[in-house]
Amino acid sequence: MSKGIVLLAAGGTGGHVFPAEALAFKLKERGYSVHLVTDSRAERYAGKFPAEEIHVVPSATIGSKNPVAVARSLWTLWSGMRAAKKLIQRLKPVIVVGFGGYPTVPPLLAATRLGVPAMIHEQNAVMGRANKALATRVQGIAGGFLPEGGGAFPDKTVTTGNPVRPAIIAAAEVPYTRSHPGEAFNLVVFGGSQGAQFFSKALPTAISLLDDALRLRLRITQQVRPEDMEMVGGCVAKLEMGADIAPFFTDMAERLAKAHLVICRSGASTVSEISVIGRPAVLVPYPHALDHDQAANAAALAATGGAKVIAQSELSPEKIAAILTAVMNDPEKLSHMAAAAKLAGKPDAANLLADMVEAIAAGRTIAELKRTRA
Repeated sequence: MSKGIVLLAAGGTGGHVFPAEALAFKLKERGYSVHLVTDSRAERYAGKFPAEEIHVVPSATIGSKNPVAVARSLWTLWSGMRAAKKLIQRLKPVIVVGFGGYPTVPPLLAATRLGVPAMIHEQNAVMGRANKALATRVQGIAGGFLPEGGGAFPDKTVTTGNPVRPAIIAAAEVPYTRSHPGEAFNLVVFGGSQGAQFFSKALPTAISLLDDALRLRLRITQQVRPEDMEMVGGCVAKLEMGADIAPFFTDMAERLAKAHLVICRSGASTVSEISVIGRPAVLVPYPHALDHDQAANAAALAATGGAKVIAQSELSPEKIAAILTAVMNDPEKLSHMAAAAKLAGKPDAANLLADMVEAIAAGRTIAELKRTRA
């Protein structure tokens, strides 16, 4: 028999849906039924989501200054809140949990108005706009990188970390191995669909600047946009180097486990996965990220010594070549960085988040939860 229904609300991007999915599996293991509220964008991510049912509720973001557009968005939000209210009254969830993105606003507002326990999870080190709007209304705030006991809501915030997928947990069991001079050096480079373009242009030039002895040691995995595949592939062939290039790798967790160095963007999920596995990284925050959240995420890992953060504007091919030359000749430094990164990892984030959900659903306060954890 189910312990009750937990209603999860997430925006329709992978960054919002994947942590919700990890929590859903844990809650199912603990005997709860799970329903998901999202928007139509989530269909490509929600195929494996363990929900009894997926509900689409109208929502909108207020990003325009046009009075007509603002009025239309407000009407959509009002309609969404009415629909969410009916859904909550029908399902009678024990708690509603939001994971960010504007589709979470109607169900969380409806829950708090109906007196249903509610909490939010913020994956980044900087709180997103939807979560900011909801933070004063909910009983608890779980943070991927939010500082516990700090920020705007210290009494509500618990740093759980970001739940990561099972393949990452498995990869974390693989110990970091040093690459000594003369041995193969595994370099993994990726940046998401928008962020990969810079690496596609900069990395081949950087590799061409390396001494032959170092270049021949490199074994590269690089995520490349489809439109850049021909250009990067031509560079790889010209440089006669070992490289796997593709728009997407289904075995990225395994490749990260074998990596001696990672060069990548610093989205919340990426930083969380690197730290759970424990791999040294050069983080290049996406310069156009909303609220500069990637820079804040990167700083959190750099503070432990697990990563070096370099702004894209400062990362020339010459600088990449200099970094690679230095670290490939200093395996001990990379080993120390790997250990520091792993110390920052939170492999138990999904369980910690599930504990928090159960505590708030049962009417316990965040102060009581923190005492229990201590």
